[in-house]
Amino acid sequence: MLCVNTAFTSFIPRKPTFVFSSKSTTPISCTLQGTVTEPKFTAAAEPLLLNAVRGVEVERPPVWLMRQAGRYMKSYQTICEKYPSFRERSENVDLVVEISLQPWHVFKPDGVILFSDILTPLSGMNIPFDIVKGKGPVIFDPIHTDAQVDEVREFVPEESVPYVGEALTILRKEVSNKAAVLGFVGAPFTLASYVVEGGSSKNFSKIKRLAFSESKILHSLLQKFTTSMARYIQYQADNGAQAVQIFDSWATELSPVDFEEFSLPYLKQIIDTVKKSHPNLPLILYASGSGGLLERLALTGVDVVSLDWTVDMADGRRRLGPNIAVQGNVDPGVLFGSKEFITDRINDTVRKAGRGKHILNLGHGIKVGTPEENVAHFFEVAKSVRY
Repeated sequence: MLCVNTAFTSFIPRKPTFVFSSKSTTPISCTLQGTVTEPKFTAAAEPLLLNAVRGVEVERPPVWLMRQAGRYMKSYQTICEKYPSFRERSENVDLVVEISLQPWHVFKPDGVILFSDILTPLSGMNIPFDIVKGKGPVIFDPIHTDAQVDEVREFVPEESVPYVGEALTILRKEVSNKAAVLGFVGAPFTLASYVVEGGSSKNFSKIKRLAFSESKILHSLLQKFTTSMARYIQYQADNGAQAVQIFDSWATELSPVDFEEFSLPYLKQIIDTVKKSHPNLPLILYASGSGGLLERLALTGVDVVSLDWTVDMADGRRRLGPNIAVQGNVDPGVLFGSKEFITDRINDTVRKAGRGKHILNLGHGIKVGTPEENVAHFFEVAKSVRY
């Protein structure tokens, strides 16, 4: 199998090839032939993921998986039996640490992400909610008026979610620099969608009604989320997060022109604010179904755009340009396939992403019911790839 890299840095074309064991479908190495004008490899103490994002030459793409700590793991299911409330599991320091480390102990990913939820800050913003098994998020008093927006407090993470800071500090010590510790937050439009809709939605009619008939109310709410999430990212970084992913899961429900009004400026504001205080903190942006918005996602100023599986990786790389790293983007459903099929899709994604500035991941979170042994195979293959 060929590993033909799509060039996005200045180098002389060459034909890299995967080297396979005669008894395995797992690639042992990917040898590059030719001269390349790239930085020399440095064995830095920094985690592989951070070096890859920053453009340091690395031997392979770092790998972690969205929802790598979760319901597909038997060890997580055991914790759920003892602690059935999601909020209890995600708001207890010891449980957060234990669950976050479960995939680390088994698979040794290059990123260990905090076990939490994008809605975790809501209680601290005076927006009561719960996450109900079988139903998902429930906002007890959906926001539709100016008066309700006035009641929303700006988020002070030190006071409202001290367990997040404590858990990140412990994770950083546990993992050391063998992997990057990742934090995450929800983007303003996505958070607003949940609190206006009252939970998850299929057609987003309530948030769009507010956007298109009383936009001033929505903009006021978005600004509160923007200020709060910038502060939350800073808090996570100050307590051990080495990179932070921003989830704008529902922004792709907006047309491009509406994205430019209700999402893009608030994302830019968050990123500008964080970069002033934490200029070296890598920020990753993920929006599912983002094929129609890729160029606009790049305008936010993020370091990494995470692609979902509906975007061809080579096309995504070309559209985003050479200055932005990419993450993704294997279809989570691939993990239900054979080991040979999983191997082929990993190799295809790495080949299309090209050399460097790529974090190998899924195009969305791991699905419930995914065979744990297939996740293990994914990591085994991914970590054996060589450029």
